[in-house]
Amino acid sequence: MIKILNIVGVRPNFMKVAPLHRAFENYPKIISKIVHTGQHYDNNMSDVFFEQLQIPKPDYYLGIGSGSHTEVTAKTMLEFEKVILSEKPDLVVVVGDVSATLACALVAKKSHIPVAHVEAGLRSGDSLMPEEVNRMVVDKMADYLFVTEKSGLENLKRDGICDKKVFFVGNVMIDSLKYYLKKANQTSILQDLGILRNNFVIVTMHRPTNVDSEKGLNAILTILENTVKHQKVVFPIHPRTAKNIKTFGLETRLNAIKNLILTKPQGYLEFLQLMKNASLIITDSGGVQEETTFLQVPCLTFRDTTERPVTVEMGTNQLLDDLNPQTVHEKLMDILKGKTSKGQIPPLWDGKTAERIAEILVSKFTK
Repeated sequence: MIKILNIVGVRPNFMKVAPLHRAFENYPKIISKIVHTGQHYDNNMSDVFFEQLQIPKPDYYLGIGSGSHTEVTAKTMLEFEKVILSEKPDLVVVVGDVSATLACALVAKKSHIPVAHVEAGLRSGDSLMPEEVNRMVVDKMADYLFVTEKSGLENLKRDGICDKKVFFVGNVMIDSLKYYLKKANQTSILQDLGILRNNFVIVTMHRPTNVDSEKGLNAILTILENTVKHQKVVFPIHPRTAKNIKTFGLETRLNAIKNLILTKPQGYLEFLQLMKNASLIITDSGGVQEETTFLQVPCLTFRDTTERPVTVEMGTNQLLDDLNPQTVHEKLMDILKGKTSKGQIPPLWDGKTAERIAEILVSKFTK
């Protein structure tokens, strides 16, 4: 038997771990367990969340909570060590690049337990990002590196990672997207918000570099004001963004924007349905770049670098290095006039990545 511990640090990690857990359970030789570190506490991490998405509840919930990157990493290491000692797994699977990814990989390696890193090799080139540091360190430690796109292969080769450890398998996030797409179509979010397919724009903004200053927020409000002249805008407002808008006294300006639909952050199924039917998404999110590329929906991303360059090279994503309302308006008009390419879906983004990962691991552990 092969006992695998799958690590979840934040709620979106479930979208990566869920297809892996399902794939592992197809093999009688695998015992698959889920460890949720609780890096981000969320009231929505409830029975409704697990039932709606058919995600198994974690076997362990560590309840780490928030804090500085160092604090979260240290607390996670201490608590995860107890799980390691109790379970004595054969493999620890970490996904993505959050603090829990780094912490659990460190504990596993110090306990002489192999580590598999899903989404290995991604690099933004910005070493000031904590996530970039996490990616680089975990990739150096990992025994199995599962890569989503060609740039990952190139980055790992440049870092001197042995080719025998590296496997190009595709994007496990697309597994979840395809798995839940039919269920997302059954939601009533379009009717609830009074919007029509391909006749609205989604805006999401939450990164500190964009929403922590009055200048940044005023630029975002100008972008909203310009965009609603052409189509309705759905703006699921992040708590950080909402708090800063209030702090800088911009609520009156925000609430005066006609054709703007303000909502709370949406559930996964609802947001997937919104993305699929939007004419454009304006965002500073990382994951949205991948999902819109697969859905072939135009995406403007406010970041000067991306760890997912395939979304720009092949997909529908365009990077914008500053919050310039005029540039956004020009891009918006090009998209609405059909002047931009629909892009292509990258290789192996086919919904079968988790199956490939499970097959590789079983073959390695049962030789």
